[in-house]
Amino acid sequence: MIPWELLDTAEMPGDGGQLRLLRRGGEYVIRLGHTELMNSRLSGSEEALASLTCERLPDAAKARVLIGGLGMGFTLRAAQKALGPGATIDVAELVPAVAAWARGPLAPVFGTSLDDPRVTVIVDDVQDVIRASPRTYDAILMDVDNGPEGLTRAANDALYEVRGLADAYAALRPGGVLSVWSAAPDRGFATRLKRAGFSVEETTVKADRAKRGARHVIWLATRPGRR
Repeated sequence: MIPWELLDTAEMPGDGGQLRLLRRGGEYVIRLGHTELMNSRLSGSEEALASLTCERLPDAAKARVLIGGLGMGFTLRAAQKALGPGATIDVAELVPAVAAWARGPLAPVFGTSLDDPRVTVIVDDVQDVIRASPRTYDAILMDVDNGPEGLTRAANDALYEVRGLADAYAALRPGGVLSVWSAAPDRGFATRLKRAGFSVEETTVKADRAKRGARHVIWLATRPGRR
């Protein structure tokens, strides 16, 4: 078997640990310690995060969207396919090295997606971007951790508590959608979304396109009202 090759490392802010980017043949992974956060062979649920969200937008051709977390760009590329030429896609990535990997060692995965004039990568905490953007976005897609309980960074917990959800609600235009990806179910999260004022759908999707394997959870929370 081909051994894994370490391509680069990056420190998570706030002593969150070390990210490692590895390659084996044409397969790439990002790990935090021994935990695999992303794998270039498993993109189904991240793509579903974008496609399910964009299906719910009244005007996907001109929507303004915020994606929390660049990762390997699966959610970004699915959003690019689903949104029209007049759309705007902001991607907030906390770790500068991850943003750099997209044009460096992960360029074979990203292709030309970052050359799209609709796309802006913001190297910043998505929570800060949200708080600075009242009534700005038609959709906010959150894939910054393994779910509503922060794994990679304790500060991410604040994104999924009622206060953080209220910030997201305020950053959305009426009728806007907050969508959240999770590796596992969370019984209390839908309740917190409702307390923040959202109407909520919860769906389960495949981690990849195969018939078998892991399934992930996506919450689709809509701010009531019309633009």
